Amino acid sequence: MTHAADTPAGMIGIRKSAEGIGMRIDQTELAGVLKRLKRAQGQLGGIIRMIEDGRDCTDIVTQMAAVSKALDRAGFAVIATGLKQCLTESPDGEVDTAALEKLFLSLA
Repeated sequence: MTHAADTPAGMIGIRKSAEGIGMRIDQTELAGVLKRLKRAQGQLGGIIRMIEDGRDCTDIVTQMAAVSKALDRAGFAVIATGLKQCLTESPDGEVDTAALEKLFLSLA
């Protein structure tokens, strides 16, 4: 398998270890994820300020649910992108489906 350190910029790097699959995903594929995470970061800062200001519990929980959903979607997008790249660009054509399933379920 290709080691991430040996992978040219813009390409996927896949490695297997005792812990499972590790891969480097093309950064251009993650632009939407990065935007979503930055938005969630701003929402999280807002939640902290709401708590510090003694805001209503309902408002705080509503915002926390929004951040949680944004993080879940970002995680699923990363996994979906990695899975697509792994299935279509794996150098040896082999995919460790058990490791990918474990990674996907870690967000559940």
